Amino acid sequence: MNISRSEQRVLHVLAQGGQIRHRRTDDGRILDVLCVTRDGHVLADCTVEVFAKLRRKRLIESRASSPYRISDKGRRSVRAQLDNR
Repeated sequence: MNISRSEQRVLHVLAQGGQIRHRRTDDGRILDVLCVTRDGHVLADCTVEVFAKLRRKRLIESRASSPYRISDKGRRSVRAQLDNR
């Protein structure tokens, strides 16, 4: 599966325990998204377009109206990367 660099960054953050918080309009559309790492930092690469691509490819999911997290398919498709800690 072809995954862009910005999508990979977001998936890595989510795989390490991050989440995507979203805000909806009155008619139910996604207005804006905020990708938060497990440490509480905000990832600037996460835009509404990247979010829509990840959701369309079913790499992220939300359960019971909670923030979006990585799905099992997303865990399998993310490339290995060294943790720079």
